[in-house]
Amino acid sequence: MADNKTLALIGCGLMGGSFALAAQQAHQVHHTIGYSVPHASAHHFYELGIIQSIAASAAEAVAQADIVLIAVPVAAMPSVFAAIAPALPDHALIMDVGSTKRSIIQAAQHHLGARFSQFIAAHPIAGKEKAGHSEPFAHLYQNKNVILCPESQSNPAYLKQAHSLWQAIGATPIILDADQHDRGLAAVSHLPHLLAFAYMDALLQQPDATDLLALGGPGFRDFSRIAGCDPTIWRDILPDNQDQILPLLHAVRQAIDTIENAMMQRDTTQLEAILQRASQARINWK
Repeated sequence: MADNKTLALIGCGLMGGSFALAAQQAHQVHHTIGYSVPHASAHHFYELGIIQSIAASAAEAVAQADIVLIAVPVAAMPSVFAAIAPALPDHALIMDVGSTKRSIIQAAQHHLGARFSQFIAAHPIAGKEKAGHSEPFAHLYQNKNVILCPESQSNPAYLKQAHSLWQAIGATPIILDADQHDRGLAAVSHLPHLLAFAYMDALLQQPDATDLLALGGPGFRDFSRIAGCDPTIWRDILPDNQDQILPLLHAVRQAIDTIENAMMQRDTTQLEAILQRASQARINWK
């Protein structure tokens, strides 16, 4: 029975905790063992009933697991793989929820050895918009896409299990290879976050920054919203996927230069054409 399965949760935060709650409510797991640094996070999850046991180490957490979910920052993934590899059962499905995939897959391949065939890289397109503490909730992944990135060495049975598990908690699985994932997320997530952070930082450097922010309305709120995301997550993501982000950043710089030149030359025909093209594309996007 699916609900007799044990989940090992490595990383007790919003993403991992929400997965654990959803999997329990969907009767996909019966018992969740948690391990986290800082350890206080695991104790908090235990008090909330999100996990039913606290492990003293990552290896201890996975030793009896049927499903392993690694929900730690991207830069911490290699050390987690190294820690759990000797203790992994030969039947356990292993997944992550990281926002980049190529480096995580490479780390998993390097550290997991024969267990790499049990690893299915995953990225649920869900989360929070503001930095700081946020309690997990079971519906975080409802009607959200989750990208699965199997490799040629991946055992098809584990891909099928991962697909079914995410579906059971309300997500829509999409299969992509890691290159497609990192290129696509650079365009629609990583670079937009970078630009929002950069704009807010530039605004803060103005001598009248407080007065300028006070004038912000709905448009500014929409534009700047994602700058409120957790910087400790983005400090890992941006350098990790820089080879995909930087060419797109160069393209944005060129687009800004073109608009700037049209403004300076008062070429309203060219300016309107650029704005119209962008506006129509946004209107057509669903």
